[in-house]
Amino acid sequence: MAITASDVKELRERTGAGMMDCKKALTETNGDIEKAIDFLREKGLASAAKKAGRIASEGLVEAYIHAGGKIGVLVEVNCETDFVAKNPEFKDFCHDVAMQIAAAAPEYVRREEVPSEHIEREAAVLKAQALNEGKPAAIVEKMVVGRIDKYYKEICLMEQPFVKDGDKTIADLLNEKIAKIGENISIRRFSRFVVGEGMEKKECNLAEEVAALTKKD
Repeated sequence: MAITASDVKELRERTGAGMMDCKKALTETNGDIEKAIDFLREKGLASAAKKAGRIASEGLVEAYIHAGGKIGVLVEVNCETDFVAKNPEFKDFCHDVAMQIAAAAPEYVRREEVPSEHIEREAAVLKAQALNEGKPAAIVEKMVVGRIDKYYKEICLMEQPFVKDGDKTIADLLNEKIAKIGENISIRRFSRFVVGEGMEKKECNLAEEVAALTKKD
């Protein structure tokens, strides 16, 4: 039985499990949603959504500095207990998130944080671009919706592909850690610093440098 994107979406919404885990569960159960839910529960991957509402006020502020000292990141990642905050796996996750921010330069943690006026302005530009490309007016709105969704995936940390594994997003990675560690985990906020940012200087692609560096980690 063919597994559709809507099947994967439904399973994700019902379980909170990662996209790749949902796809695997559906494949293993021949597309049966209920059996796929049981499959994920058996693997401990369907618990992330249930933990999402629990208070996470402990955690770490992780720092990551690019090898050349050109990019610096501070990110706050929360968990429920101090015990988990000291867990090596939680620390590794925080490090990976900080590295992701350095490499992919997100502007927000999640799409709910993006100001509505920001999206309205972007949508207006995208609409004008589509019309200038000669696209029929009847389909321009659908195109804009698709392009805005792509834009969210570029600027929102949770929706970006993980730099160490492009088959999963940061949201997928987060849900995997919640399931494995057994506590709610939340990426709260971050700051990204680039040497000379906003000043006139020689052009270079620091994000590409960091992305290349992650392949060696």
